[in-house]
Amino acid sequence: MNGLTHLDSGGTARMVDVGAKAETHRVAIAQGSIRMNPATLAAVREGNAPKGDVLGAARIAGIMAAKKTGELIPLCHPLALDAVNVDFAFTGTGVECTATASLTGKTGIEMEALTAVSVALLTVYDMAKALDKGMVIEGIRLIEKRGGKSGTWVAPE
Repeated sequence: MNGLTHLDSGGTARMVDVGAKAETHRVAIAQGSIRMNPATLAAVREGNAPKGDVLGAARIAGIMAAKKTGELIPLCHPLALDAVNVDFAFTGTGVECTATASLTGKTGIEMEALTAVSVALLTVYDMAKALDKGMVIEGIRLIEKRGGKSGTWVAPE
């Protein structure tokens, strides 16, 4: 083995065999944000963007995306999620998105949380692009993960 878990000894891509791993409760939290002009931010906050409820649609999109992560990311295991929460907070320049995904299983859930944030923010962009095509999605990252062999990890400040 070459030390890379998604490559076999010949360098061929493979899905990691997690069959022998113990099931543990796992949680991952990811975060990102979207910057926008003040008028767009006001429309999103007030719920009167041209396409309607921006954050409501983005929340549903993020949850749906987490559920489809195994279909979107090559070599990612399809997971039976216990829960996915997608939350938003207004900042001075835009909207921050936090996704929390959890399950009891044999492999991590970080990609599901990251995918939820990414698609939720893309949906905010789509829902508000008529008002501001210059919005910037940024800072998508894992904030925390718990469970599994490696235990708890928290992103440095």
